[in-house]
Order: sequence, then structure tokens, then C-alpha cells
Amino acid sequence: MIGGLVGLLAMHAIFSPSAWVIAIQVVALLLGVWARVTFGRRSYHVAANPTEGGLVTWGPYRYIRHPIYTAICLATLAGVGAHWSLKTGVCGGVVVGSLVMRIFCEERLL
Repeated sequence: MIGGLVGLLAMHAIFSPSAWVIAIQVVALLLGVWARVTFGRRSYHVAANPTEGGLVTWGPYRYIRHPIYTAICLATLAGVGAHWSLKTGVCGGVVVGSLVMRIFCEERLL
């Protein structure tokens, strides 16, 4: 995931002057912040191990199963769409693919 994001940053393909891309990325940022605040003091682990405290089912988690990952995907795909090329598509695919893999790993541990 980090490699894909670094690649997109190196190609200046994350941000765009397009109002639509900015709007999508602002929504993604707000969703990510809302999810993080709802998640509480639990930390993000590199390994997909669950933290103590039970399953969170309120806030954005009431509507979206993985809102933080959804926010990352939205922001990434908006940037990729605004700067489409094979390279940005591959980097975006790496980001989304790694998040999907992480989701499956986390689901198996619940």
C-alpha cells in the first residue's frame, strides 16, 4: 500500500486542481477522520491483528464495514482517475489490492 502511494506521490498523481477530484478527496478525508475518531484509542497495526474492545458498530462503521480503507481507496482512485496512465493505474491497483488483501486477513482474525 505504501509503495503504491509513494509512487503516486512521486508522479504528482494524488492531487488535482479539478473541483470534482478535490470534492471526492475531501469526502474521503472526512470519512477517514470520522472513522478514526469513532474507532477511539485503538491503534493501527501493521499486522492485521484485532485490538481489544470488541467490534465497532457505530458511527461510519454502522454503514460501511471498512470506512478507513474505503476512504483511502476513494482518495487514491480519485487521484488516479484525474491523472490516468498505465503507471498511475498500476500504483492505484497496488494500493487497492493491498487494502483488499488486508481486509481479508482482518476478517479471518475476527
